[in-house]
Amino acid sequence: MAVDRYTYLDTRLNFPEMEHQLRQEDGKWSVFDPLRKKFLVLTPEEWVRQHMILFLTQFKGYPRSLFALEKGLQYNKLQKRFDILILNRDGNPFLLIECKAPEVPLSQKTLEQVCMYNKSINAEFIGISNGLKHVFFKLDRISARYEQLHDLPKFT
Repeated sequence: MAVDRYTYLDTRLNFPEMEHQLRQEDGKWSVFDPLRKKFLVLTPEEWVRQHMILFLTQFKGYPRSLFALEKGLQYNKLQKRFDILILNRDGNPFLLIECKAPEVPLSQKTLEQVCMYNKSINAEFIGISNGLKHVFFKLDRISARYEQLHDLPKFT
């Protein structure tokens, strides 16, 4: 069942028009994840993650087969989980994205979180999004500094 993307959340997300498969059971909404091929509980953060997945696959040409979602990683002996990782065609980390709920403002702390994860992952690009604002960076491996991008590149 296709439902308007604003049905679940009153907040209008900053993405092009996309259709999501939503369903309601026992008063709880779930959204179909096309990568994991199953319905997931629809939380505000999941709503942003699903929009980002469709945006990257439908508008930026990122192949579905190169995505990894919500996988564990270890940082300073702590178990953490990243939201979205996209590999390049050689199987190396390419783009790491941290998603937040729309009501969570993107901050220095959010950026530090994805940078911390990327110390273990070492992706060329990183990004943060709360569905309203999206910020992406490219890692300059020589200076070990991040440069902010104006737009996320299409996958090649």
